[in-house]
Amino acid sequence: MSRLILSFVFFVVSIASCFAQEMQQGFEYLETGEYDKAEVFFKQILEQYPTNRTARLCYGRAVGLTGDSKQAVTIFTNLLKEYPYDFEIKLNYAESLLWDKQFDKAEVFYEKLIEEKSDSFPAVLGYANTLSNLQKYEKALAYVNKALEIQEGNQNAMISRKYMRLGYANELSQDRKYGEALRLLDQNLLDFPNDKDTQLNKGNIYLITNNLTEAEKVYATLAVNPKDSIVSLNNLALVAHKKHKEKEALGLSTLARDRVEKFKNDKELYLSTQERYIQALLWNRKFKAASEAIDRLKSLYPDDARVLALQATSGMYTSNFDTSIQNYRAILVKQRSSFDGNLGIANAYRALGEDMKSYTYAFKTLQYYPRQQDAEKLIEKLKKSHTPHIEEKTAFTFDNGDNEAVNLTLKTEIPLSVNFKSQFQYDYRTTKNTITNNEATSNDFWLGFLYKYNGSISLQSKIGVTNADGFTTSYTALIAETVVKIKPFRLQNLDIGYKRELQNFNADLLNREIIMNNYSINYNLGTNFNLGWYTQYMYTSQTDDNIRNLLFTSLYYTILQRPVLKAGINYQYIAFKNQVPTIYFSPERFNLGELFIEVVSDPEKQWFYNASAAFGQQYVENDPGSSTFRAEGKLGHQSSNRFKANLYGKYSNIASATAAGFEYVEFGFQLKWYFLKQPVFNKKIIELKK
Repeated sequence: MSRLILSFVFFVVSIASCFAQEMQQGFEYLETGEYDKAEVFFKQILEQYPTNRTARLCYGRAVGLTGDSKQAVTIFTNLLKEYPYDFEIKLNYAESLLWDKQFDKAEVFYEKLIEEKSDSFPAVLGYANTLSNLQKYEKALAYVNKALEIQEGNQNAMISRKYMRLGYANELSQDRKYGEALRLLDQNLLDFPNDKDTQLNKGNIYLITNNLTEAEKVYATLAVNPKDSIVSLNNLALVAHKKHKEKEALGLSTLARDRVEKFKNDKELYLSTQERYIQALLWNRKFKAASEAIDRLKSLYPDDARVLALQATSGMYTSNFDTSIQNYRAILVKQRSSFDGNLGIANAYRALGEDMKSYTYAFKTLQYYPRQQDAEKLIEKLKKSHTPHIEEKTAFTFDNGDNEAVNLTLKTEIPLSVNFKSQFQYDYRTTKNTITNNEATSNDFWLGFLYKYNGSISLQSKIGVTNADGFTTSYTALIAETVVKIKPFRLQNLDIGYKRELQNFNADLLNREIIMNNYSINYNLGTNFNLGWYTQYMYTSQTDDNIRNLLFTSLYYTILQRPVLKAGINYQYIAFKNQVPTIYFSPERFNLGELFIEVVSDPEKQWFYNASAAFGQQYVENDPGSSTFRAEGKLGHQSSNRFKANLYGKYSNIASATAAGFEYVEFGFQLKWYFLKQPVFNKKIIELKK
C-alpha cells in the first residue's frame, strides 16, 4: 500500500516538474520584460490547462503589463474568488489595481495585506507606491524605507524611493519650501550620484529662486556623455538667458543644435534642442532666422504641439497676437490640459487687452497645474492693473525769468470692470514772479473715465472746472479732455484727442485768462527690427485769437532691450498766427533738431530708474541758431506690491514761454498707492475659477 502511495506521489511530482519546465519559457518572458510574448505563451498554455492557477496568474500579469489593466483586474478578481486566502494572488490583485490607476481602492486593499503580513516586501513596497501615486509622499517614503529594511538595497525599492523624492520635492517647491525640496534631492544623489532627473529638478529650483550660479553648476555636471552634454547645453543656454546674456545663450544653443544632428532618432532630445535654439533666436530678436527654423521643424513634426507652441511664441515676440491665439487654440484642441496652450493663450489675450479671457485661461492653467508660479504671477499682474489706486505728484519749478511755481496733483482711478475705469483728479498750482511779486493760483477739479471697447479701441475722457485767482482778477472756466486710442494695425498706435486747458505757466499768463483748445493726433509706429517712429501734430486755438501749429517727430532705434536703451533724432516745428513776444513765446516759426539718448529700467523691479539727455540746435524765426540741451532723470523704489515712490528732475534750455535763452528746472516726487488689496469686482473674477 505504501509503495502504491509513493508511486502516486512520484507521478504527481513528475507531472508538476514537467509542467513547470513547460512554462519556464513564459517565466523568462515575464522576467525579461517581453510581455507580449508572455501573453501569447500563457494564453496557449491555458488552452490546454484552463484551470491552472500558475498559468492564469502569469497570464494576468502579462495582460496587465502589456497595458490591458482592466482585463488584468478581472482575471485576478476571479482568481481571488477561487483562492480567497492565497496571498500571492492577493498581491497580484493589488498590483493590478495600481496598473488600472484605482489608487484609492488599492490603498485600502494594501492596508489589509500589511495587517495580514507586515514583513511582506511586495506588500509594503506596493503600499508605498500606491501612496506615492496618491501624492501622499511623506507617508510613502516612510513605507518605502520599511520595504528597504526588509530587503536592504533592493533596486526596485531604491528606484521607487527616488521618484517619490522627486514628486515630494516638486510638491514642496510648489509650496515655496525650496530648502526642504533641495534636501530631499540631495538624498537622492547619495543613492544615485549625479542622477540626471534629480539634477534637472535641482537646477529648476535654482532657476525659480534665481540662484543662477548654482543652477549653472548643476547643469554643467550633466555633461557626462554625448547625449547628456546636449541636455547640459540646453539648460545652460536657459541660465544665460536668465542672466540676460542673450548672445551667450544663442552660442550655447547653437552648439547643442549642431551636436544633436547625430541623434535625430531620439525625438525628445532632438525636438527639445531645436526648441531651445529657436527660443534663443527669439531672445536675440532674430525673427527671420527663427521663422525659418520653425518651418524646418514643422516639416519634420507637422502635428507636434511643441512646434505649434514655438509658432505661437514667435507671434508673441513679433506682436502677432492673433496668430499666437490660433496656434494656442490648436494646441488645446489636441490637449485641453496643455500648459503651453493654457498659459500661452492667457498671455496672448492679455497682450490684446482681452483681460477677462486672460483671467479665464490663467485659472484653467492653475486647475491643471495647481500653484504654478507663472500663472499666479499673471493673475496677480492682471488684478493689480484693475485695483483702485491713488497717485500724488508734487513738483517745484524755476526758470531764469524769475518765475517759481509749486504744482500738486492728486489722482485716483477706480476700475469698475476690466473695460471701465472711473477717474478723479485735482490739480493745484501756485506761481510767483520774484521780481514783480505777481502771484496767481489755480485749482482744477476733474471727473472722468476710461472705457476700453476692445483691445484695439478705447476712449478716455474727463471734464472739469478750473478756478483761478490772479493778481488782478479771478475767474472760473470749463476744462475738458477726450482721447480716442486706436491700434489700427500691428505695432501701430494712433491717438486722436481734444484738450481744453488754461494757460498757467506763470502768474502773468494765468492772470490773462487764456484758454487753449488743443486738437491733436499722435501716431507711433514700431517695427520688429528695433526702429520706431513717433509723430505728433497739434492745432491750438486760443481765446486771445491766436493760433498755434505744432509738429513733433522722432525717429529712434532701440539699442538694448534690458535695460531699454534708445537713441534717435527729434525734430520740432512751431508756428503762431500772431506774434506777442512780450506776453508769451509766439514765434512766426520755430525749428528745433536734436539727438537724444534714453535708458529705462524694468519698472516692476524693486528699484527702477530712467534717464534721458538731448543735444540740439534751435532756430527762432530769422535769428541765428543756438545750441540746446535738456535732461531728465527718475529714481524710484517699490517698497511693497502696493506702494511705490520716485524722485525726478528735469532741465531744459529750449525756447519756451519767453524766448531763446530760456532755462527751466523742475524737480519733485511721485507716490502711488493701491489703497485696496484687490479689484472691486473681484467676486466676478473668482467666478471664472469655477
